[in-house]
Amino acid sequence: MQRSVQWLSVGAAVRVAGFTMVASFFFLYLRNVFDVGYAEIGVLVALTGVLPLAILPAAGLLADRLGRRRVLLIALLGEGLTLFVIAYTISIGWLLGLIIFVTVLQTVGAMGGPAVQAYIADFVQGSDRTMGYSWLRIASNLGFTIGVFSGGSLIAFVGFVNVALIAASMVLAAFIVLTLLLEPSPYERTRMATLSPGAVDARGAGSNSIRTSLWVIAQDRVFLALCVAVALFELTADQWVVTFPLYVNTVLGVPYLFIGAGLAVNGLVVVIGQAPMTRAVLGRRHTSLLICVALLYVVGFLMLGLPEVLGIGIIAAFFSSVLILTLGENLQSIPLTTLPSNLAPQGDLGAYNGAFFSVAGVGSLLAPIVGGLVLATASSPGIVWGLLCLPTVPALALVALYIMPRIRKQADRA
Repeated sequence: MQRSVQWLSVGAAVRVAGFTMVASFFFLYLRNVFDVGYAEIGVLVALTGVLPLAILPAAGLLADRLGRRRVLLIALLGEGLTLFVIAYTISIGWLLGLIIFVTVLQTVGAMGGPAVQAYIADFVQGSDRTMGYSWLRIASNLGFTIGVFSGGSLIAFVGFVNVALIAASMVLAAFIVLTLLLEPSPYERTRMATLSPGAVDARGAGSNSIRTSLWVIAQDRVFLALCVAVALFELTADQWVVTFPLYVNTVLGVPYLFIGAGLAVNGLVVVIGQAPMTRAVLGRRHTSLLICVALLYVVGFLMLGLPEVLGIGIIAAFFSSVLILTLGENLQSIPLTTLPSNLAPQGDLGAYNGAFFSVAGVGSLLAPIVGGLVLATASSPGIVWGLLCLPTVPALALVALYIMPRIRKQADRA
């Protein structure tokens, strides 16, 4: 793996550790400190995701033109500074300010997403690209493990404010490291050398105008169908982000420490298992992997909702569900990180990644709203998680019946 991709992974681990110390407990803070209702939490969390989602297409276009390295460094600096402001809003108990600056935090973080994806794709192709994204995910989840376990452990002892200050310092440390050690990608070096909007990169791929990039995406029906299918799937999968910890904490009564430990197990399984899983599926179809992913999520969520039927205790059901969902998450990351770049022309890597995560992110945006409404209106665990798994049905149909027969064979291979 290229040295710059290695440094990017190290920086991502530090950044994610700091980010998740705050972000992973934000909605629990709303519930337990401000006594916000389930449905209201779903709406508030969704509102904080509107601007990040809207900025993704522009962020992708910007990464193709301003440069991957520059965009991701600006985003990282913005995250670190915003975390300091969040610590202040928590210290004075300003709920509106907290909502505003959590939105800012997610927006500047989203701005760097397409740049990171395109930066790695500039260096590697084919199965090496699949592995490159997997190593980034492993590093990020190592940071996630440290972040959620530290956050869950420290909040009870030092409070939310000090945890936010520690998180801000960690993200700024990642910014400093990457500023010093991250080099421009081959695509960026060629563009800087020619200083031309129509520059051709080291592999001979042209750089399109913004209008041309948007037209290319609009004509790519397989890519757009993939975006819609993933958006539908994320309506179920992203219940893991908000509804899952809310349910186990406030309905099942699982305390912060166990939630932090469970999420840490999630991160450790990724660190240990992601690379072997990626190697095991190299050469297989990404679309087939997506179908397996959906089934794993359904099983994981239903296990959490039916501990009494399964004859196991609440804590055992929680950790079993975490393990199954993590396996699904590991498998999910392979097609979701690689397919947009595989389908994109070289000069539109950032644009395709921005468009993909923007459209697919609609499902993520709606997930906490749907989850909050279901939690507020349904009482039976089986009904709660059965309803939340329904969006996987049209997602699976779209992948199996439309995308699989039409996607380019080379692009569909891990």
